[in-house]
Formats: sequence, C-alpha cells, structure tokens
Amino acid sequence: PEPAHRLAKLYIEPTSRCNLACRTCMRNGWGEPLGDMAPATFARIMGSLHDSDLPLTIFFGGIGEPLVHPEILNMVRAAKAAGAQVELISNGTLLDDEKARGLIAAGLDRLWVSLDGATPEGYTDVRLGAALSQVIRQVARLRDLRESGKPEIGIAFVAMRRNISELPALLRLSRTLGASRFMVTNVLPYTATMCDEVLYSRALSNNDYSAVPDLPDLSLPKMDRDLPHRDLIRQALADAWDMIPGKNGEKAVNDRCPFIDNGVLAVGWDGGVSPCLPLLHNATSYLHGYARQSRRWVIGRVQDQTLRDLWDSPLHSAFRERVRSFDFSPCTMCDGCILSESNEADCYGNEFPTCGGCLWAQGIIQCP
Repeated sequence: PEPAHRLAKLYIEPTSRCNLACRTCMRNGWGEPLGDMAPATFARIMGSLHDSDLPLTIFFGGIGEPLVHPEILNMVRAAKAAGAQVELISNGTLLDDEKARGLIAAGLDRLWVSLDGATPEGYTDVRLGAALSQVIRQVARLRDLRESGKPEIGIAFVAMRRNISELPALLRLSRTLGASRFMVTNVLPYTATMCDEVLYSRALSNNDYSAVPDLPDLSLPKMDRDLPHRDLIRQALADAWDMIPGKNGEKAVNDRCPFIDNGVLAVGWDGGVSPCLPLLHNATSYLHGYARQSRRWVIGRVQDQTLRDLWDSPLHSAFRERVRSFDFSPCTMCDGCILSESNEADCYGNEFPTCGGCLWAQGIIQCP
C-alpha cells in the first residue's frame, strides 16, 4: 500500500502496568518506571484532535493492560465522542460483567483479546497468573451482551514453539467466541531463554519471502488447498518466479514499516509521542541470539504540542521519509556486526534511530 500522508491511527497507552507476568512481555527485560496516563494528558490528546484528523482509529494498548487503568471506560467513551473508530486490546482477565457492559455502552468498536493457548495448560504456560476458563467465560459473556455485533471481537496469538500446536484448536475456539478477526504474530524474545521459542530463524533470510527484482512477477489465483498440489506448485516456482502470495497467504513483507505505511503515532502513558510502538519504550530484545538494545525515541510530548504539530514537524517528516526509502543496513539478515546490537547507528552510516534490525519492518512481528 501507499504510505499514509496523514495521521490515520493513534495508539494510546493508558498504562504500563499489568496484572499478569507473561513469558513474552517486554517488562521481563526492562527497568522503566510503571505508570498510568494522567487525566490531563489524555485530555490534551482529545483536545488536539480536529475534524480534519478524521477518520481516525484510536487504539488503546501498549505495554500494559488497558483495563487496569481506572478511567479506561471514560477514555473509550471520549474517543468515540470525538468521532474515532475505537479499538482496545486486553488479556481478558479483568473483563468482568461490569467492564463488558461498560465497554459496550462506551461504544467500543473492536475488542482484541490476547490468547496464546487453547488448553488450560498451554495458556497458563505462557500467561502466568491467568486462567483460560475465566477468560473464555468473560469473552463469551461480552459476545452475548453486545448488540448489533459491537464490539467486534478479534483474537491475537503470539506463536512460539511451545504453543504452535494449539493454533488449530484456538482457531476453532475463536469462532465459538464470535471472533471476526484472528491475528498471528511471532514472539519477540525479551529474555535469552525465549530465543529457543522463535519460529523464524530461517525465515529472516529466506528468499521465499523476498522480492527479487530480476525475476518476473507471478500472481496466483485461488486454488483448492490440496497439500500435494500446493507442494508441486511451490517446487515448480521455487527459483523461477518472484511469487506474490494472495491477500490471505504468507506476506512477502520486506523493508516496509507498517506504522509509517498506516499513518501511525503512538502516545506513551507519560505523554511522549513516538512514530511507532517499537520506539515507545527502551527495550532489550534478542536478534540472532544476541541481546539488542532499542532506545526510546520521542518526537515530542502531547503536553507541549498538538498531534497535528507533531505529525507535521520537520523531525517527524524527515523520519517518515527516511523510513520510506529504508536505506538501512540489513541487520535482521546479518549477525556479524556489533552495530546490529542496538538502534543507535548502522554500517550504512545512519544515526539514531535506525530501523534495520526491526522485525516489524520484515513482516515477522505484527500488531493489531
């Protein structure tokens, strides 16, 4: 898709606190203070929205659990009153009857529920401190309470070696819960012990996912998903064509930032504004088995500037153009340089923040 030239999606992080301690969480490898977005900070965000900013999607989510914030229902209500399409992601454990009714009454358009297992054992192995039966019961209750199909229900699944076998059962479960969307993402290891869980060690450098300019393009139609036939087609085309998978197939995403393409800004709980979720916090993750430090980058604060001014600022405009050209070193494919161990600089001469080691830009990690 063509990159967006206006603000189209705003991530708002109500809190960095959470009621769980999941294996996959960024908080396993950071030392930032925890906090909730102050009412005055949220009011500044809402007050800076203009009619010309619409249509706009406001997505409540970040590192914490949005339902932990004591004012989350009022925040959703205010975002809807501003004319936005409103989405929220939750682990579902705090989605009791009161919260479910409150989100429906506030006009929430879509609720994303993070489910990383279809069995009690598989689920609690990832989401420490949670109970699958409780989450299923509460999501089903919201499904039954809603009117006119709102909010829509989406399921987000973090794929790992330990839970990938539960994906088929989870897909079936999601249908019984009334989910209309299902998103699978890979795990991003925030601890060394999680490195063995990744399912993309070879995919990072696999040409099947790369566009090769010297090969002709081939667009395939829909076909019966008969496994022997699919294998024959893949074998015949392996080295002769630059394959363009279908919309619902494997995405050949390379060197494209989904946040820049989709016109995103992300506001942290403290009011700091970043151009994407990966730059919203300091974080330690692991790439090719090595620790990689990603430093937070904010283009300004909502306490000081409007969203429009932040979007149009020379700093942000220059960054968007730099990311669109994506002339960064290919750190996701090369593990031989010390510069790949941070986002400070790269071997092409780019300075902070660099994006060559970003797995979102390679279609490995994705967010709702």
